[in-house]
Amino acid sequence: METKGWQLSDYKELEAWQIAMDLAQEVYRLTRDFPKEEIYGLTNQIRRAAVSIPSNLAEGAARAGNKEFLHFLHVARGSASELETQLFLAIKLGYLRDSVDLLALLSSTRRLINGLIRSLKEKP
Repeated sequence: METKGWQLSDYKELEAWQIAMDLAQEVYRLTRDFPKEEIYGLTNQIRRAAVSIPSNLAEGAARAGNKEFLHFLHVARGSASELETQLFLAIKLGYLRDSVDLLALLSSTRRLINGLIRSLKEKP
């Protein structure tokens, strides 16, 4: 795929997508132990936000131009912020104890998304 000088043949080549997939996998692993009464509440919300990040990266990368890709990058970044808020709540509620690695994955994902946004905005 070529987008105004920026080339990507497959969204799976994006490091941001790869890290976001690791993040989503880790979210699923850690939320398995959440209280059963949260299955339709916080557990579901956290999982949906986590899955939304790589999904939007993939969809955006498959679009025809930078403007569309940027839109999906912003949506992915929004989902990352949503996930962060939900993780902080889960920590406050005592559902997550060992969250250092998870928050580091989230931070890396957000940093990579921000880098993609910057690089696409710099393209003519």
